[in-house]
Amino acid sequence: MAYIIDFDIATSAQIESAICGRLENIRLSRNLSQAALAEQSQISVRTLRRLEKGEGVSFDTFIRVLIALRIQQNLEAILPDPAVRPIERLEAGGRKRKRARGRRVKVQSGAWSWADGGSDDDQ
Repeated sequence: MAYIIDFDIATSAQIESAICGRLENIRLSRNLSQAALAEQSQISVRTLRRLEKGEGVSFDTFIRVLIALRIQQNLEAILPDPAVRPIERLEAGGRKRKRARGRRVKVQSGAWSWADGGSDDDQ
């Protein structure tokens, strides 16, 4: 079965199910039994079954299966290198970013009040 999914509107459970189904299809297309892939991944067959059903396994297990299937390089597409562009590095004086800072929101004076716009007479 093909696992076609619109990642823009899918829930996390639907995405997990689709990815796990794709892993199962890759295993089957390579004519690997669950036992053989589990052995190559150094995990139990039960854990592989849980992974293929989308029943939540550790990230380590997921990576072990990708490595055993020799598709771990596909992680690069999921998580591209977040290297800062050279111009941004020049602006930062050559320093590498070590933490994120939230954007500051300017509060205009007089724009905020405790009241919700109504007066005591409205009630």
